[in-house]
Amino acid sequence: MAKRIDFFNEPDAPKANSLVPSVNVIITNDVGDILMIRRTDNDNWALPGGAIDLGESIPQAAVRETLEETGIQCEITGISGTYSDPRHIILYTSNGEARQEFSLVLTARYQAGQPTPSDESREVRWAPPSEIKKLVMDRSMRLRITHYLTGSGIHVG
Repeated sequence: MAKRIDFFNEPDAPKANSLVPSVNVIITNDVGDILMIRRTDNDNWALPGGAIDLGESIPQAAVRETLEETGIQCEITGISGTYSDPRHIILYTSNGEARQEFSLVLTARYQAGQPTPSDESREVRWAPPSEIKKLVMDRSMRLRITHYLTGSGIHVG
């Protein structure tokens, strides 16, 4: 099975060979839980998201990726931050792509649907903020969620 491996500031990380604009989405429900996925390619917990396709806007990509990965329909409400640290490299073992981080993190509100796993998510669930710190995830994903939960305003980095 193809894997995703995240490197941060590591001397043995592969050199980046691509830069792909992507989105992550922080979707909350009426009680403030956050929609989380457990990725199939690295078994880490993460926010839903993925690459922005040609011909679609940033919000369209966010809504599409969320629905594809979780079965949840959402409405985009804002932006939480931008993340483009060149020290964060994501290696995709299926094709040797070594991608430099480039992610726009949007906020959204739940509209409809039930959490449903997909090819990209082995598990989908609503997580109360108090439980998120217990979930295993990459440091970059934890940083995005922490910025949102601490209300530190829009993060640019």
